[in-house]
Amino acid sequence: MENDTFVIEQIYSTPVEIVWRAITIKEEMKLWYFDLKEFVPEVGFEFQFWGGPDENRQYLHLCKITEVIPAKKLAYSWRYDGYDGNTLVTFELFAIGNLTRLKLTHEGLGTFPVSNPDFAKESFVEGWNWIIGTSLKEFLENKS
Repeated sequence: MENDTFVIEQIYSTPVEIVWRAITIKEEMKLWYFDLKEFVPEVGFEFQFWGGPDENRQYLHLCKITEVIPAKKLAYSWRYDGYDGNTLVTFELFAIGNLTRLKLTHEGLGTFPVSNPDFAKESFVEGWNWIIGTSLKEFLENKS
C-alpha cells in the first residue's frame, strides 16, 4: 500500500563517494545516525541498535542488509524485537555533478502494530525528516 511507504529526498553539496561513506562506515554513521556496534555493507549482514522517541521508550531495532550496490544503493530490513512487522529501508544515491541526491524509502510501515503510536507513519516521517534533512545534512556540511 502506498500509505505504508515513506519517501524523502535530499540534495547534498557533497560528492556521492562522501555520502556513501557516511551511510556505510560505522564510525561516520554514529556521528549522524545511530551508534552501531558493528556494520558491514554486505548482503546478509545483520545489525541492531537501540532507539526511540525518548530515553524511557527505547526499542531494539533488528536489521539485515538485503542489497548493496556500492556508491548507489543500500537496503536493509528493519523490525523491532518483540513486535510484529517487518519493513524495508532503502538509500539510493544519484550523482548530480559534485552534488548528491539521496532518496530514502521506508516501505511496509503498515505492518507494525497500530496500537503503538511510536510505530505510526507520522513518527517515521518526523524521524527520517530529522535524520536525512538535518542530522546527515549537517554532518556532510561540516565535513566539507
